[in-house]
Amino acid sequence: LGEDANLEPARLLVPCLKGDTVPPALPRHGAVKNEDTFKPSPFHFDLWFYFTLQNWVLDFGRPIAMIILPLEWFPLNKPSAGDYFHMAYNVITPFLLLKLIERSPKTLPRSMVYVSIIMFVMGASIHLVGDSVNHRLIFSGYQHHLSVRENPIIKNLKPETLIDSFELLYYYDEYLGHSMWYIPFFLILFIYFTGCFTPVEEESRMPVAALLLVGPSSLYYWYLVTEGQIFILYIFTFFAMMALVMHQKRKGLVLDSNGLFLFYSFIITLLLIAVWVVWLWNDKILRKKYPGVIYIPEPWAFYTLHMNNLHAAKESL
Repeated sequence: LGEDANLEPARLLVPCLKGDTVPPALPRHGAVKNEDTFKPSPFHFDLWFYFTLQNWVLDFGRPIAMIILPLEWFPLNKPSAGDYFHMAYNVITPFLLLKLIERSPKTLPRSMVYVSIIMFVMGASIHLVGDSVNHRLIFSGYQHHLSVRENPIIKNLKPETLIDSFELLYYYDEYLGHSMWYIPFFLILFIYFTGCFTPVEEESRMPVAALLLVGPSSLYYWYLVTEGQIFILYIFTFFAMMALVMHQKRKGLVLDSNGLFLFYSFIITLLLIAVWVVWLWNDKILRKKYPGVIYIPEPWAFYTLHMNNLHAAKESL
């Protein structure tokens, strides 16, 4: 060992004597790490398309399917069509999120991703139960623009402790379920977003496929934020994205096509939310249900207040 140890430095110096500035067999101090290398990442049209399609069909479409399909097919004491849509969403969405993380050109924290996926499935499953019961109550006259205790079908329940049970159900649906569902969802999107940077300016452009999907994607995020009442979570995620973009720009890095798609989707979502709030700014009934500083009515509350009454008026003619 001693003899080899004495000879090894001499062997490493041979390339230097030939003109090489750094010995190839000796790793340089501060070498670039694997996670800091940038590989070209094409636009994931297939994944973003599947995301958009299943979000619209399985999430936005589930309450619509429950209302449109005949009640005889899905009795009130059995799961509705929307519940089966929700079950499919709870399986497909985590799979797509994992596939999206796998395609990131940067090594991402796997443990955080897996824990987030587990919490996402738990939250979405809790929401499945609460949302199923709450939407079935529409057939009994429940009005989403009113609080639980103000609903005519709820406030006359006897004993009154049943009202507490319905408020608990509402809490699991609108608060606990939404928090455990949406926080991991936006966290995973942000983790993926951190890997969407490239030093190549030519890769910082959106292809035609991305331009076609950004509209439907933004409109779905508008529905997600307004119906889920998660504006604070959304805006903090958006601000974090902006801060990261400015930070990486100082390093000479720009967003690739996938990062631009996410970033522009969030920007358009913010504009849609602003239009929604301005449109319903003077609605006194919705103002009563959403009395806080942040006034963002839920689309389904708007439906049961205005559109549902409109349909009832048409049927009476």
